[in-house]
Amino acid sequence: MALGEELLKARTAAGLTQEQLAFKADVSRNYISLLERNEKSPTVKMLLKLCRSLGVRASRIVARVE
Repeated sequence: MALGEELLKARTAAGLTQEQLAFKADVSRNYISLLERNEKSPTVKMLLKLCRSLGVRASRIVARVE
């Protein structure tokens, strides 16, 4: 499974829209969309920021991708 798919699952589980997550993480909605479609990969710093915004541990997201 790809990282973008796991971010999408985490976002929907948190009950957030792409716009809401983008606002919480201070990024564009387009960037969230690119990540979820696996067209971009986040830096470690950005992954941590997104996970904090989603209320999940980054290690949990990464473990699902492995």
